[in-house]
Amino acid sequence: MKSFGFPLETVAIFIVVVMVSVYLDLAAHRKTKEITLGDAARWAVFWVGLALCFYAYLWLRFDKGAADLYLAGYALEKSLSIDNLMVFIAVFASFGIKSHLQHRILYWGIIGALVFRAIFVLIGTSLFLASPWVGFIFAAFVAWSAIQMLRGGGNDKEIEDYSHHWSVRLTGRLMPIYTRLSGDRFFLRHKELAEGNPAGKSVTKSGTLYATPAFLCLMVIETSDIAFSFDSVPAVISVTQEPLLVYAAMIFAILGLRTLYFVIAALNRYLAHLGKAVIVLLFFIAAKMALQSWSHVFGDTGIHISPGQSLLVVLGTLLLGIIASLVFPEKKKETALPAEDD
Repeated sequence: MKSFGFPLETVAIFIVVVMVSVYLDLAAHRKTKEITLGDAARWAVFWVGLALCFYAYLWLRFDKGAADLYLAGYALEKSLSIDNLMVFIAVFASFGIKSHLQHRILYWGIIGALVFRAIFVLIGTSLFLASPWVGFIFAAFVAWSAIQMLRGGGNDKEIEDYSHHWSVRLTGRLMPIYTRLSGDRFFLRHKELAEGNPAGKSVTKSGTLYATPAFLCLMVIETSDIAFSFDSVPAVISVTQEPLLVYAAMIFAILGLRTLYFVIAALNRYLAHLGKAVIVLLFFIAAKMALQSWSHVFGDTGIHISPGQSLLVVLGTLLLGIIASLVFPEKKKETALPAEDD
């Protein structure tokens, strides 16, 4: 097959479709306080359908070969991204971030992914030599998050003051941080801070602009996406070296991933043991990342987990969590009635 290149029509259609779809997603959830299971499921169908529509367009406008390369890259990126989804759960549990704010953070995380994935596709694999060390760092973070979720019963707890949170301790001396959430804001100006915080408390240092814990959470989400792209970008490039097809496959897979996260999060509210399955998966992903990084840095361990095997483990573990929740539902705590006086 001849080189696909960058057909102006295809580039224009791709950009318009992605921008309009992302805007509609934000507009649909702008005033939503909680993402319901039905809403998340409908958006999941929408994103998969959109990806398949682009596949049909490539087939009809060009040829089946180009369309099949795109679809193969999409399927591979989707399976690799499931690990990233589990890490999203760990990050939000670590920050105690709730549903509506999760959507805003993931929305801007997608915007960042659009930029960073484009850069990575253009540079190919030249910067991926640093990925093993990044893998070690995130393996430790994922394992630590799983332990924290295990100690807390697998439920994220609301945090009022982030003064002693690990993210604030790590970055508090580098930048001014307001240590409490302020609605869905990522930044607060000094004037806004002074009005609601005249004593100057709940800040790490003085400044004209203060980051909130929501922004720190966004940075961790962005960093996790970059870390996972070290594996996914070379993998998709191995399927096809056509930059436009690679990029389109990645973006359509990532757009649907965020909605899939809300499907899992919504199910977790109804299925008592699904959270335990997620914790098991976090330990699995931490071990997988550590093994991959060890093989790159210190030599081949002989243990290789393919994307297909990883996907089977993830889906199988989630399925077991769902079945366990249906077979062994959590007993509701009965409220003791006051004893009647004789």
